[in-house]
Amino acid sequence: MTPDLINSLFELIGGGFTWANAWHLYQAKQIKGVYWPTLLFFTAFGLWNLFYYPMLGQWFSFAAGVFLVAGNATWVILAIYYTRNRQQLSEL
Repeated sequence: MTPDLINSLFELIGGGFTWANAWHLYQAKQIKGVYWPTLLFFTAFGLWNLFYYPMLGQWFSFAAGVFLVAGNATWVILAIYYTRNRQQLSEL
């Protein structure tokens, strides 16, 4: 097994967890007990990896990284959406 394949497995597993987080946030429609800047940071880090992996020729990691970044970005977008909606509702 190459280092690229091993890394891509970590990325895929992480992607599964981030998509599960996004799904649970979508169902709950509220954020509790989460420090959201952490996910924002890891989304930015993942975007960097999408630039970096091709430079290294790590195409499996790149493909798995797309899955991971998409899950993180979806969670961040949902978090912003539900936070803003909650603030707007409390102002009524």
